[in-house]
Amino acid sequence: MDRIELPEYYIDPKLIASLAARLQAGAVVIIPTDTVYALACDPLNHAAVERMCKLVGKKANTALLSLLCSDFRQITACTAPISQPLFRLLRDKLPGPYTFILKASAAVEKQFHNKRKTIGVRIPDHPVLLRILEEFGRPLMATSLHSDDHILDYANDPDEISLGMPDIADILVDSGPCGIEPSTVLDCSGEEPLLIRKGKGAW
Repeated sequence: MDRIELPEYYIDPKLIASLAARLQAGAVVIIPTDTVYALACDPLNHAAVERMCKLVGKKANTALLSLLCSDFRQITACTAPISQPLFRLLRDKLPGPYTFILKASAAVEKQFHNKRKTIGVRIPDHPVLLRILEEFGRPLMATSLHSDDHILDYANDPDEISLGMPDIADILVDSGPCGIEPSTVLDCSGEEPLLIRKGKGAW
């Protein structure tokens, strides 16, 4: 597994461009977020999605994976029309440690070959990840990187990830330690928001 150092205080544009190119080519990448480290890949590359799901023991056609987006334009491009009250809620919480489950657009359901009618979306508040997403030009599919540690649920230290999981991805983007709390998950596919998982985001 290659390791790329991208500290928040200096985000090298050449490394960002190289990383985006490798994602385009089908790489599975470990990336920092504003919550925990995550596995990510190009959602339109079915081989990469299948591989990522296999790495975490999930089936691609039923996996509850989310999309990391750089802005609201990317969110609305992959969801059904969003009501004004719901859009205000998203604008209030994002960027931030929240994942919103929304009704997926028909195009997304067809592209991802997933049986679910909903999709989880979030805009992470992490400068390195946002630059990666902007350079890549579309959302990344992601799932939280769990730890083998019997105390911590999520892997948060790049050194430990590199040593303990050397074969789980093609690239590790090292931006220093992340947190150990995942995002707060809200199901907004119905009439009222429903708390699915209490995480870092207050609710």
